[in-house]
Amino acid sequence: MQFSMASRDMDKLIHLILLSGLCIPGSLAENLAFKGTVTQSSTYLTWLPQHAIDGVRYGPDPDDVTYCSATTSESDPWWRLDLLDYYDIGTVIITARPDEHLEQTNGAEIRIGNSLDNNGNNNPICAVTSDPLPGQTISYSCHGMEGRYVNVIMPGRTSHLTLCEVEVYGVLRYRQKTFLRLKLSSSVDVAAESGKILHQLQSALASHISDFNLSWTQLPEKEEEPRADRFKYTHFNNMF
Repeated sequence: MQFSMASRDMDKLIHLILLSGLCIPGSLAENLAFKGTVTQSSTYLTWLPQHAIDGVRYGPDPDDVTYCSATTSESDPWWRLDLLDYYDIGTVIITARPDEHLEQTNGAEIRIGNSLDNNGNNNPICAVTSDPLPGQTISYSCHGMEGRYVNVIMPGRTSHLTLCEVEVYGVLRYRQKTFLRLKLSSSVDVAAESGKILHQLQSALASHISDFNLSWTQLPEKEEEPRADRFKYTHFNNMF
């Protein structure tokens, strides 16, 4: 299969969006967690995952910590924030529960990235929570790690995971859109093979562009072969 650029006047051109990563300045003062959605591996009673992004670090009663999120006691419990866009994360701030059960926060890995493999828990590590005091709020620097997902996971342990508040600060990673018009020379049905073609293009460009996504704006169509002119026959009457 061959790929070639085509001029603007060609018919049946294929349109793609090339999204390339470009970091732009932004404000670090905004808590990005408020924009996102959350989930966790399980939920203990009414300790919902969104309690960790409700803006409440400390409840009115130190003996009541139902304003926190918590999983059940399980192997490798995790909590995930989907920021719904791509950011360069500068800081993640976590507030521990205010009582004696600090083991439910201590030793958790903060992971940031764009992959949902293993529920996002395979993304790179920013930091590991370490020895918080009861109710303590600790800031962890992630040095501009790029990611849509922020995971907190307690690996290799059977435990609850409790988070009384998670705050995320960073800047938007601008995704520049570039439109390409292409014509494919191929013997296959390009409409039927659109997914495979997109994968081949993605692989070919990956050696030159490190951060991009491709998608169709219009699915490819197979161009009809031009028909040869039909012979015109002239009928002559026999002349005597």
